[in-house]
Amino acid sequence: MSFYEEVGGRPTFARLVHEFYRGVAGDPALRALYPEEDLGPAEDRLLGFLEQSWGGPTTYSEQRGHPRLRMRHHPYAVTPTQRDRWLTHMIGAVDLLHDDGTLDETHDLLLRDYLTRAAESMVNAPDEPATT
Repeated sequence: MSFYEEVGGRPTFARLVHEFYRGVAGDPALRALYPEEDLGPAEDRLLGFLEQSWGGPTTYSEQRGHPRLRMRHHPYAVTPTQRDRWLTHMIGAVDLLHDDGTLDETHDLLLRDYLTRAAESMVNAPDEPATT
């Protein structure tokens, strides 16, 4: 069985992504990175990407081509601060899945590690220096 199947498939990943975007919607600095008025399209893309990445359906590639994560994010200045904000909301969503027993310890650790490394790899700009 794939990781995707072991953790409950689409319902688990849909919940993860939905909880993440609930956090994004309430974070003005992070929300500004999403060009759509409605976060629905971004939620659908992330859901498809994560499902495919963890052994689920390949719908993401069928609809959008190769993920090319860094290339798709290149037009946006992703700073260390934005990475940290992204991780705050994503790890918060993982916490919910762990706390309710959806993710056991092993799956939890694997997912956290992957998300942390993915977020780190997206950083492509420095934080703005503080002005005094």
